[in-house]
Amino acid sequence: MTIKQALEKLKMSKFRSSFHLSSDDIAYINQRGIEVIEAHARDFIRKRLAPAYIENDGSQTPTKGHPVFKAQHACACCCRSCLNKWYKVPKGVELTEIQQAKIVKLLISWIENQYNTNK
Repeated sequence: MTIKQALEKLKMSKFRSSFHLSSDDIAYINQRGIEVIEAHARDFIRKRLAPAYIENDGSQTPTKGHPVFKAQHACACCCRSCLNKWYKVPKGVELTEIQQAKIVKLLISWIENQYNTNK
């Protein structure tokens, strides 16, 4: 599935499509820059989603507080259960570098789409 296809599929979900960047998120992106947001996304995915087993899987990603957190929920990349349901990524297996990079690219695409729509 391409990023464009994934984003279109996610728009069909009432829950996933309910997430949007706030004016505070836009200001944060303006202040930090998209490169910093992408670095944060890589770090969050590496630490909170990539391990094979996550102690608090299903509740490790807040719904607010950072643009990447909102993107994770909007893109169904918030926990291993959602990754499995939406993208057939198996649980109990550490995410590869390539899988992590694809997730980050999806998240940043969603953030950029939201940013360009709401700025």
